[in-house]
Amino acid sequence: MRYMTFSLIGRCPRTGQIGGVAVSSSIAIGARAVYCAAGVGAVITQHRIDPRLGPRGLDLLRAGRSAQETIDALVARTPQIQWRQLAALDAGGGGAFFSGGRTRPEMSEVAARDACAIGNNLVNARATPAMLLAFLADPTAPLAERLVRAAEAGLAAGGERAPAASAHLLVVERQSFSLIDLRVDWHTHPVGELRALWTRYAPLAHDFVTRAIDPDSTAIR
Repeated sequence: MRYMTFSLIGRCPRTGQIGGVAVSSSIAIGARAVYCAAGVGAVITQHRIDPRLGPRGLDLLRAGRSAQETIDALVARTPQIQWRQLAALDAGGGGAFFSGGRTRPEMSEVAARDACAIGNNLVNARATPAMLLAFLADPTAPLAERLVRAAEAGLAAGGERAPAASAHLLVVERQSFSLIDLRVDWHTHPVGELRALWTRYAPLAHDFVTRAIDPDSTAIR
């Protein structure tokens, strides 16, 4: 079976949050594709996914490499790189991407300040530009909301050749653990389900962080 994925990583300069969203016809895309670290950046690894490339990319960003330098290093050091599709975003908002020669069409990739989107085996190449436009449309909205809007826009623009089955929303802020990590592992409408999860989780997200670092003051019991 051919699995298809479209995803976006983005940064909010106002809050310092960094995050990503991914949608795939594969089961449980949240286990493999998007990697983020607070104050460091984000990495996407997809198309014949090698999950080792996410942490390696974050290590390079943590060492001071730019997004482009990180992608260049991963490409230079990774065997069978022609099967891989990668994106990186550094803490300054710089983005970079790579699609190997064996990435299945329709393949698409696009970057702007504070965001980068990539996709493979798409119905058309409009999905990732649509994601980017949706993400950039309202910089005052919460980062997670902007990421969900990006996923919705990618799906509406044509999405994947096979039906989407899983989705993932990941956001980090200041802690070593995530602020938001919501996963739809197998669903007939994963983007809609991700929207429902985010709507329910949004008012609780910062309280869960407070519960971890200052349990005496949390409103969640």
